[in-house]
Amino acid sequence: MSNIKENSIIALLDVPEYMKMVLDTSIWIGKYLNVPVGLLYSTPSDHKIKAVNYSGCLTMDEEESLLHELENKEFIKNLDIKNQGKQVLQKAQEYCQENGFNNSYPLHRQCSIEESIQYIDGKVELIITGDNLTCKTSLNKLIRPSHTPILVTHAPFDEPKSAMFAFDNKETCHRIVQQLANSALSPLMRNIPLHIVMVAENDEYNTDALREAYAKLTQSGIQCVKKLIDIEKNKDVATALLNYQQDNELELLITGAFGQSRLLEWINGSETETLLSKHQTPYLLFSKA
Repeated sequence: MSNIKENSIIALLDVPEYMKMVLDTSIWIGKYLNVPVGLLYSTPSDHKIKAVNYSGCLTMDEEESLLHELENKEFIKNLDIKNQGKQVLQKAQEYCQENGFNNSYPLHRQCSIEESIQYIDGKVELIITGDNLTCKTSLNKLIRPSHTPILVTHAPFDEPKSAMFAFDNKETCHRIVQQLANSALSPLMRNIPLHIVMVAENDEYNTDALREAYAKLTQSGIQCVKKLIDIEKNKDVATALLNYQQDNELELLITGAFGQSRLLEWINGSETETLLSKHQTPYLLFSKA
């Protein structure tokens, strides 16, 4: 039986020194959407004892005694890990309460962060993590198998007052439009002006697609602005998008990640860390939308 509460968002507290910015973001969303926040702390257990060949070195009784000692050390280590997790989660809950949010609950799992993502995937509305995971390998590992949107936040956290949706007219982005318009996150999006920005050929096909996305989001109550940037004049999609975001002071980026789109090279390529380090804004990433 799952101990995840219905309609939860999840704060990943895997790196305690980034805990404050993740909690600040989670408290803001939890308050606005009036949903519970699960505080998830993952610590892999040391449950495997390496096989050692003691043949000719130890008697049977000595070998059994040594294995028993190793098992006891493993138990003590795992107990220490469990106690550490309890302390982290207790401090996190206290921080939430001090900041006027009383709807948080602890989730401690003795497994890897990837295994924890698998456990919560499909059972929660949103996963929030810190920008300590926004590197090519770890972010890829978290996003690619997940069906749940992941918000990557930055320190210090400031409540975003505007957002940019990087739209590329691919299937994933059309699904994101549906999620933004008709999901648990929709009330949040209705409070943030949204720029739908597309870097593509300025033709009828792309113009119609952008207009359709704009219409769907506007009809759902989201205040939108649409913009088509001609790729013939802006060959570098990433630079064009980030320049637009900077010029318009947009504080949240929304996009598909690790999918078959023009943005694949941008999100999953060698420039990822450079781009994210230049723009200290939160990123709401969708994979299997």
